[in-house]
Amino acid sequence: MDKLDELTVFVAVVQQGSLAAAARTLQRSPPAITRALSALESRFGVSLVERTTRRLSPTPAGLALFERAKSVLDEYQQALLNTTRHQLSGRVRLTAPVQFGRQHIAPLVLTFLDQFPDIQIDLVLSDRYQDLIEQGLDMAVRIGQLRDSSLVATEVGQVHRVLVASPDYLARHGSPLTPAGLVDHHLIASAAPSAQREWRFGDEARQERVRITPRLTVNEVETQLIAARAGKGIARLLSYQTYDDLQRGTLREVLADCRPPSVPVQLVAQNVKYMPARVRALWDLARSELSALESVSAQSARRIK
Repeated sequence: MDKLDELTVFVAVVQQGSLAAAARTLQRSPPAITRALSALESRFGVSLVERTTRRLSPTPAGLALFERAKSVLDEYQQALLNTTRHQLSGRVRLTAPVQFGRQHIAPLVLTFLDQFPDIQIDLVLSDRYQDLIEQGLDMAVRIGQLRDSSLVATEVGQVHRVLVASPDYLARHGSPLTPAGLVDHHLIASAAPSAQREWRFGDEARQERVRITPRLTVNEVETQLIAARAGKGIARLLSYQTYDDLQRGTLREVLADCRPPSVPVQLVAQNVKYMPARVRALWDLARSELSALESVSAQSARRIK
């Protein structure tokens, strides 16, 4: 295996927190990821990761290599961009969910436009399903399982649904101890057409369903966050949407032990092998940048409480 490729594998393993997640991100088999990691450890003569039953963590030597490897890969990527940026032109059309697009795709697109001055971007932010063929889209960001098995997908992260409330609300009303206890709380729910008036908890084998009567329904995520921060109740949102608030402490997660299973964040296209160079350039940048996001990493999903 190419030495630069070994570093790519190692960086993905550290960022994703497991061999399986790294394999999904890089679209390779888990044994191939294991062989690459073993070859790298053999080459350096040290253990680079600590293996447990639940996750992988870098050793001190591994952490040092991770920082250097990421720098090397970034420099390599930049060298490629500098070589090709003036050779690519045309239009790329992509779609993403509204909130995810605002937070993560729009900044990425602005960076891409600076790097490739002869490429034009059509960015469609919508929470409705956008058919790539019918809408003439080159690629999409999807959260959840694919509807169309004919599409090609690369997983770049994972998210899950979380219940959050402000410290002030929890001080006044307490925290529910079980999902059934939500009936005694003020709830903030989505008013989107696809939203359900039933919240589900746990995995399929031990799923618990709670019928809800929201005090406030809102058809837009940011307003739900504003209401939750203001202490108006418990909101149910996706983990990347609440990540910054949980880090700052403006919101706290409740019923963390009852989370439903995580769902993938994926880049989707009709064909990757024969992708036009201008689309490939955006695909590669998006895969690199989104895979490095702390808010959608598998490690972050386990760590936030």
